[in-house]
Amino acid sequence: MSTADQTLRTQSLRRLGGLAHQTRASLRAADRFVTTGGAEDRDSASWLVCTAVELAREVADEFDGLARGLREAGTDASRQQALAPWRKVAHQLHAASRAADVYLEQDSRDDHDTGTWLVASALALADRLAGSLDDGVGAWAAAATEPAKRIAPAAAGARVTAG
Repeated sequence: MSTADQTLRTQSLRRLGGLAHQTRASLRAADRFVTTGGAEDRDSASWLVCTAVELAREVADEFDGLARGLREAGTDASRQQALAPWRKVAHQLHAASRAADVYLEQDSRDDHDTGTWLVASALALADRLAGSLDDGVGAWAAAATEPAKRIAPAAAGARVTAG
Protein backbone atom coordinates (compact mmCIF):
# COMPACT_ATOMS: atom_id res chain seq x y z
CA MET A 1 0.00 0.00 0.00
CA SER A 2 1.40 3.38 -0.95
CA THR A 3 2.16 6.02 1.63
CA ALA A 4 -0.53 8.26 0.14
CA ASP A 5 -3.12 5.47 0.46
CA GLN A 6 -2.04 4.84 4.04
CA THR A 7 -2.26 8.54 4.90
CA LEU A 8 -5.74 8.71 3.39
CA ARG A 9 -6.88 5.67 5.39
CA THR A 10 -5.39 7.09 8.60
CA GLN A 11 -7.20 10.37 7.98
CA SER A 12 -10.41 8.40 7.39
CA LEU A 13 -9.96 6.63 10.73
CA ARG A 14 -9.35 9.94 12.49
CA ARG A 15 -12.50 11.36 10.89
CA LEU A 16 -14.38 8.27 12.07
CA GLY A 17 -13.03 8.92 15.56
CA GLY A 18 -14.44 12.44 15.37
CA LEU A 19 -17.83 11.11 14.29
CA ALA A 20 -17.73 8.55 17.10
CA HIS A 21 -17.11 11.38 19.58
CA GLN A 22 -20.02 13.37 18.13
CA THR A 23 -22.24 10.31 18.45
CA ARG A 24 -21.06 9.85 22.03
CA ALA A 25 -21.82 13.50 22.86
CA SER A 26 -25.30 13.24 21.37
CA LEU A 27 -26.05 10.05 23.30
CA ARG A 28 -24.60 11.48 26.50
CA ALA A 29 -26.92 14.47 26.24
CA ALA A 30 -29.85 12.20 25.37
CA ASP A 31 -29.08 10.05 28.40
CA ARG A 32 -29.17 13.13 30.61
CA PHE A 33 -32.49 14.33 29.17
CA VAL A 34 -34.19 10.93 29.12
CA THR A 35 -33.48 10.34 32.81
CA THR A 36 -35.01 13.65 33.96
CA GLY A 37 -38.47 12.39 33.04
CA GLY A 38 -40.30 15.49 31.79
CA ALA A 39 -42.20 15.42 28.48
CA GLU A 40 -40.09 18.22 26.99
CA ASP A 41 -36.93 16.49 28.14
CA ARG A 42 -38.08 13.23 26.56
CA ASP A 43 -38.68 15.10 23.30
CA SER A 44 -35.18 16.55 23.47
CA ALA A 45 -33.75 13.11 24.22
CA SER A 46 -35.64 11.64 21.28
CA TRP A 47 -34.28 14.31 18.94
CA LEU A 48 -30.74 13.75 20.21
CA VAL A 49 -31.06 9.98 19.73
CA CYS A 50 -32.32 10.58 16.19
CA THR A 51 -29.16 12.62 15.57
CA ALA A 52 -27.05 9.82 17.06
CA VAL A 53 -28.71 7.27 14.75
CA GLU A 54 -27.62 9.25 11.69
CA LEU A 55 -24.09 9.73 13.02
CA ALA A 56 -23.79 6.05 13.95
CA ARG A 57 -25.07 5.03 10.50
CA GLU A 58 -22.43 7.22 8.89
CA VAL A 59 -19.70 5.65 11.06
CA ALA A 60 -20.84 2.11 10.22
CA ASP A 61 -21.10 2.89 6.51
CA GLU A 62 -17.65 4.48 6.45
CA PHE A 63 -16.12 1.46 8.19
CA ASP A 64 -17.76 -0.78 5.60
CA GLY A 65 -16.31 1.36 2.81
CA LEU A 66 -12.86 1.41 4.40
CA ALA A 67 -12.88 -2.38 4.79
CA ARG A 68 -14.04 -2.80 1.19
CA GLY A 69 -11.26 -0.46 0.01
CA LEU A 70 -8.63 -2.44 1.90
CA ARG A 71 -9.93 -5.70 0.42
CA GLU A 72 -9.95 -4.30 -3.11
CA ALA A 73 -6.44 -2.86 -2.68
CA GLY A 74 -5.17 -6.32 -1.76
CA THR A 75 -4.08 -5.22 1.70
CA ASP A 76 -2.83 -8.05 3.88
CA ALA A 77 -5.45 -9.83 5.97
CA SER A 78 -4.02 -8.66 9.29
CA ARG A 79 -4.64 -5.00 8.34
CA GLN A 80 -8.18 -5.87 7.31
CA GLN A 81 -8.74 -7.81 10.54
CA ALA A 82 -7.51 -4.85 12.58
CA LEU A 83 -10.61 -2.94 11.43
CA ALA A 84 -13.02 -5.76 12.31
CA PRO A 85 -13.50 -4.91 16.02
CA TRP A 86 -14.14 -1.23 15.27
CA ARG A 87 -16.51 -2.14 12.48
CA LYS A 88 -18.41 -4.54 14.72
CA VAL A 89 -18.85 -1.96 17.49
CA ALA A 90 -19.89 0.67 14.93
CA HIS A 91 -22.70 -1.61 13.70
CA GLN A 92 -23.73 -2.44 17.28
CA LEU A 93 -23.81 1.29 18.07
CA HIS A 94 -26.01 1.96 15.07
CA ALA A 95 -28.39 -0.88 15.99
CA ALA A 96 -28.65 0.19 19.65
CA SER A 97 -29.26 3.82 18.66
CA ARG A 98 -31.96 2.82 16.18
CA ALA A 99 -33.66 0.63 18.76
CA ALA A 100 -33.50 3.40 21.38
CA ASP A 101 -35.08 5.79 18.90
CA VAL A 102 -37.96 3.39 18.21
CA TYR A 103 -38.67 2.72 21.89
CA LEU A 104 -38.45 6.37 22.96
CA GLU A 105 -41.13 7.24 20.37
CA GLN A 106 -43.65 4.85 21.95
CA ASP A 107 -46.27 5.88 24.50
CA SER A 108 -46.01 3.19 27.16
CA ARG A 109 -43.89 3.55 30.28
CA ASP A 110 -42.30 0.13 29.64
CA ASP A 111 -41.21 1.24 26.19
CA HIS A 112 -39.74 4.44 27.61
CA ASP A 113 -37.84 2.40 30.19
CA THR A 114 -36.52 0.13 27.43
CA GLY A 115 -35.57 3.18 25.38
CA THR A 116 -33.75 4.67 28.38
CA TRP A 117 -31.81 1.43 28.84
CA LEU A 118 -30.98 1.33 25.12
CA VAL A 119 -29.71 4.92 25.22
CA ALA A 120 -27.37 3.93 28.05
CA SER A 121 -26.26 0.85 26.09
CA ALA A 122 -25.62 2.90 22.96
CA LEU A 123 -23.68 5.44 25.03
CA ALA A 124 -21.45 2.67 26.40
CA LEU A 125 -20.80 1.45 22.85
CA ALA A 126 -20.03 5.01 21.68
CA ASP A 127 -17.61 5.44 24.61
CA ARG A 128 -15.90 2.19 23.69
CA LEU A 129 -15.65 3.02 19.99
CA ALA A 130 -14.42 6.58 20.48
CA GLY A 131 -11.84 5.53 23.08
CA SER A 132 -10.67 2.59 21.02
CA LEU A 133 -10.24 4.76 17.94
CA ASP A 134 -8.34 7.36 20.00
CA ASP A 135 -5.98 4.66 21.23
CA GLY A 136 -5.74 2.61 18.06
CA VAL A 137 -5.46 4.93 15.06
CA GLY A 138 -1.88 5.91 15.81
CA ALA A 139 -0.84 2.30 16.32
CA TRP A 140 -2.70 1.25 13.16
CA ALA A 141 -0.88 3.92 11.14
CA ALA A 142 2.51 3.09 12.65
CA ALA A 143 2.10 -0.62 11.91
CA ALA A 144 1.40 0.15 8.27
CA THR A 145 4.58 2.16 7.84
CA GLU A 146 6.86 -0.47 9.38
CA PRO A 147 8.37 -2.84 6.85
CA ALA A 148 7.08 -6.37 7.15
CA LYS A 149 9.51 -8.50 9.07
CA ARG A 150 9.98 -11.87 7.55
CA ILE A 151 11.97 -14.58 9.19
CA ALA A 152 13.79 -16.82 6.78
CA PRO A 153 13.16 -20.49 7.42
CA ALA A 154 16.08 -22.38 8.87
CA ALA A 155 18.20 -24.11 6.27
CA ALA A 156 17.39 -27.77 5.87
CA GLY A 157 19.27 -29.78 8.46
CA ALA A 158 20.34 -26.69 10.44
CA ARG A 159 20.19 -26.99 14.16
CA VAL A 160 18.37 -24.29 16.09
CA THR A 161 19.54 -23.85 19.65
CA ALA A 162 18.23 -21.67 22.38
CA GLY A 163 20.70 -19.00 23.18
